[in-house]
Amino acid sequence: MTKAQYIMVGGFLGAGKTTAIIQIAELFAKQNLTVGLITNDQSQGLVDTTMTSSTGFPVEEITGGCFCCKFDSLVSAADRLSRDKRPNVFLAEPVGSCTDLKATVDYPLRRMYGNDYWIAPLSVMVDPIRALRILDLEKGRSFSDKVTYIYKKQLEEADIIVINKIDLISAKRAKLLREAIQELFNPAHIVLMSARQGQGTQEWLEKINHSESYKNMGLEIDYDTYAEGEALLGWLNCTAEIKGNNQFDGNLFLLKLLNEVKQRVKTVDKEIAHLKVTLIPSENGQDIGVVNLVRNELDPEASFHLKENLNAGELILNLRAECDPEILHSIFLEACRAMEDSEEVELIIEHIEFFKPGRPVPTHRLGPEEKTINVS
Repeated sequence: MTKAQYIMVGGFLGAGKTTAIIQIAELFAKQNLTVGLITNDQSQGLVDTTMTSSTGFPVEEITGGCFCCKFDSLVSAADRLSRDKRPNVFLAEPVGSCTDLKATVDYPLRRMYGNDYWIAPLSVMVDPIRALRILDLEKGRSFSDKVTYIYKKQLEEADIIVINKIDLISAKRAKLLREAIQELFNPAHIVLMSARQGQGTQEWLEKINHSESYKNMGLEIDYDTYAEGEALLGWLNCTAEIKGNNQFDGNLFLLKLLNEVKQRVKTVDKEIAHLKVTLIPSENGQDIGVVNLVRNELDPEASFHLKENLNAGELILNLRAECDPEILHSIFLEACRAMEDSEEVELIIEHIEFFKPGRPVPTHRLGPEEKTINVS
């Protein structure tokens, strides 16, 4: 059998990984290759899974921890996709707050399943405005030092760094960021891309397919600082049924809901890492609306638009912020009540979770020489 290609796309929350993965999946499909997608989160109820499933690609979801801590679940997900669809390519998106992926996912896959998979170079995606601030190239609100530690470790271990959303910044700012990333992190390749516009995706694919893109190194990482950084982030996942007194504009509703949440997060002086929501009408399960927000000062942006007004539907919302999860829970419920009052709808919460990620405990951690190394 020909080996299946395993491609992992890391990067911090809000970098645009899901949109980029969908774009590259479509490029593979045009080559008559079968693609399987694997999404990942600390809990259930993922916007990413709903969004990718709507494209028609087969999707498996790993919940309850990152790939590094759920390594066996990752392998099982790939096995299920292989039985059902026999993918030529697996595209895997780990949790956006995770790092040390080469030692805990890539190297173990190569050692234990090298006969089944060709492991592609690790791509790490960045939002350019967030990166400019974290690397102290521009002023602006960002994260605390321990959260920033995770962000920089993601870049340090990357084989390929993809500067996404390049359409949002000038050529001068892109050059500044590219030069700084090259100097600080020395990746094998840097790709400028706009997944939303399809710019740069072909170049990214070409870098992935070349073995010289590997940067063979083991990441030195302090797991105490890593764990403390993740624990500063609040997670909220909610699934709810929405019912209108009359037909309503679902696209406008999602934009207003995210603005309600954003304003309340700003009021408590906290920073959103990623806020995203989907809405699928009850009467048309093939239609979908998707809206994202990746920084406090931005307006929410729709990436998928509902084609028609609706009477009812299922809403899935994921909120990630540097904020206590109890506060996020209160903020979200307040926003829901405000929307019910102003929009004449009823939101019936079916599932809600809010928490801090636990300490990462990898199933395996191997160095580039395939030797087990300690988590310290």
